[in-house]
Amino acid sequence: MTTATLTPTRTAWTIDASHSEVGFAVKHLMISTVRGRFASVSGAVGFGEGDYADASVDVTIDAASIDTREEKRDAHLRSADFFDVEKFPAITFKSRRVQAMKGDTFQLVGDLTIRDITREVVLDVEVEGFQKDPWGNQKAGFSASTKVNRKDFGLTWNAALETGGVLVADEIKISLDVQLLQA
Repeated sequence: MTTATLTPTRTAWTIDASHSEVGFAVKHLMISTVRGRFASVSGAVGFGEGDYADASVDVTIDAASIDTREEKRDAHLRSADFFDVEKFPAITFKSRRVQAMKGDTFQLVGDLTIRDITREVVLDVEVEGFQKDPWGNQKAGFSASTKVNRKDFGLTWNAALETGGVLVADEIKISLDVQLLQA
């Protein structure tokens, strides 16, 4: 995990994994949506008070922590057909810049790496708020979403259907609900 570089007006935060979720959704059989999540996520975030223009985000996801509530499917997703977690145990995101800020929303542009393939993605981010917990810890909440084409990351396994179409869609919707703990 990398610590954010701080200036006097920047604050460092860490992801509170027990109160955060990295989820995804993908069409299955072209008729329904399968949802899943990654249970293990960690990372560091830095930004100025009320100012996200120079925000920095560095996140690591344990690819083996994938959970779709179906063990056989999860084992297949961990295999070389998909994430190949033996060779590529981590999924990472490193921010590059913030753009299109408006109120409590902004776009976070960064590099998403899956299977050692890196592509630029744009996350639509919403600031959910700030709060002290009952133990005096400062917390911050953010939600974000994006869409990616799984083939762009080498996730190409699929099966054709007799009636046309494919078993697994190419477009993956990614959603994040993240709670941060001030460092």
